[in-house]
Amino acid sequence: MKWKTDDNGWNPYVAGAMAGILAIASVLATTKILGRTNYLGASTTFVRAAALLQRPVARERVAAGEYYTETKIRVDWQFMVVVGIFLGALLSSLTDGSLRAEAVPPTWSRRFGPGVGKRAIGAILGGIVAMVGARMADGCPSGHGLSGMMQLSVSGFVALAFFFGTGIVVARLVYGGRNHE
Repeated sequence: MKWKTDDNGWNPYVAGAMAGILAIASVLATTKILGRTNYLGASTTFVRAAALLQRPVARERVAAGEYYTETKIRVDWQFMVVVGIFLGALLSSLTDGSLRAEAVPPTWSRRFGPGVGKRAIGAILGGIVAMVGARMADGCPSGHGLSGMMQLSVSGFVALAFFFGTGIVVARLVYGGRNHE
């Protein structure tokens, strides 16, 4: 089995196996080492990170926030998961040679033009929709789908089917249903 694809990307089978091993290790670390009864849930970390940034200029507002009163705002294991996601993606792109700075990805540029403003608005609105959905679902969609499937949970399988189905529909709407390379 080849470790890399013809375009120098990661072999999806190797990457999938590594993700599975990492998931098992993180479950063991979370439940056995850290003594948690539940598995990862990093979506709240973004809210707490926002509070951490807001606190110096709006202490009263942060103190009154619903999500900020549950626990102290601090750098904890969930925050480190988010940092690890960034570092892992960076390492991955460095090892396969795909790291490049681009304000507007080529696929977006072909469909909507090279303007950064439109891309920024699309990214911000997409992020808002994703975060509102994560809060409504009481957790991260990918985490729910991945950890749910690892546990052979029916809800995990249903959730992933809806994530992929919705992603296909939205991609076809956004990119016009044409084949983009």
